[in-house]
Amino acid sequence: MSALRRLLDRIGEPFHPGGKLQRFFPLYEAADTFFYAPAKTTTTGAHVRDAMDLKRMMIIVVIAAFPCVFMAMVNTGLQANLALDPAKLGLLTGWRHDAIALLGVGYSPHSFTANLVHGSLYFWPLYIVTMVVGLGIEVAFAVIRKMEVNEGFFVTGILFPLICPPETPLWQAALAVAFAVILAKEVFGGTGMNFINIALAARAFLFFAYPSAISGDRVWTAVPPAAAVDGFSGATVLSQLRHLEAPATYQDLPWMVAFGGFEPGSMGETSALACLIGAGILIVTGVGSWRLMLSVVLGTVVMASVFNAVGSSTNSMFAVPFWWHMVAGGWAFATVFMVTDPVTAPFSNAGRWIYGLSTGALIVLIRVVNPAYPESVMLVILFMNVVAPFIDHVTVKANQRRRARRRAQT
Repeated sequence: MSALRRLLDRIGEPFHPGGKLQRFFPLYEAADTFFYAPAKTTTTGAHVRDAMDLKRMMIIVVIAAFPCVFMAMVNTGLQANLALDPAKLGLLTGWRHDAIALLGVGYSPHSFTANLVHGSLYFWPLYIVTMVVGLGIEVAFAVIRKMEVNEGFFVTGILFPLICPPETPLWQAALAVAFAVILAKEVFGGTGMNFINIALAARAFLFFAYPSAISGDRVWTAVPPAAAVDGFSGATVLSQLRHLEAPATYQDLPWMVAFGGFEPGSMGETSALACLIGAGILIVTGVGSWRLMLSVVLGTVVMASVFNAVGSSTNSMFAVPFWWHMVAGGWAFATVFMVTDPVTAPFSNAGRWIYGLSTGALIVLIRVVNPAYPESVMLVILFMNVVAPFIDHVTVKANQRRRARRRAQT
């Protein structure tokens, strides 16, 4: 690491005062903190010392998301190759298909390489656009404010592509990221100051500004309609469950297949298995709160069980058991990566239990009783982000009252 530090210092010499590129020193100084914490020491009194700093925390979240990234590429390619009509491959045009032809991997859904390559050609462009736009805005704000650029956007940059359909236009993604970073983050002071999750704010922008590009049956599979198998529909698991008479006995998509993530949906949200691996990493390292994850699970189990007990002859979603709710839609991804956001979640342990239980219950409630919007995760978490400060206020005041009563008794 010392060799890398010396190399970066040598590269930065022209930017320092007296160098040929000294007028760009603020930009260099802002970007330099992406890799190393500034050499500053505390000059005030006692303070907390911990081996876990912001850089380590953010990189652990990124590492925990790697299984979802892998599944995003494999499953996106698999769903696209399954939907393609072999007789219509000649209708495929564009740079992605030119790249596939150049690599010679083909479109066989039975080929791991073909699926991985095809899916990566959708994930990586979206990821690159997200990082370029988001980091560019953050660097610009840091230069204007003469502040350091922190690494908070590295997490948003990898989470946002994972919650988007593969067919999301890149220019729409750029607009959504710019909207979220500027209006949901930078205007409030930057990393740590936002009161809602940035990735979900960008996703909400897409949902309301361009609903046709992020809803419907076909947007979840990266296949041009003209080249798709006749009668093909890329309906998500939630959309299919809503139209079944007995979802619990649905055999066209076994539960284990849905758990693995081999069905249409947002690129990185389909695999509960990949999310479970990420949850293990976050819990073991102490970065993600197990209380938040467990409370979401409990809220889901309780609410789903209530609907199962009540039953309905007109709404099949009443019969969906909690284990199907956990593998359908974005439940698993949201529980692991969105609910546990330390900035937007409550900081008290009691508040975390309330926050998670409410989130899990509301997700199931809206899925079951709202036929127009079966996937409720995004709006539920954004709503709970807004409520989180109130939850903290109530729990802190309750704790203060308990302490006051104990002092009065002594």
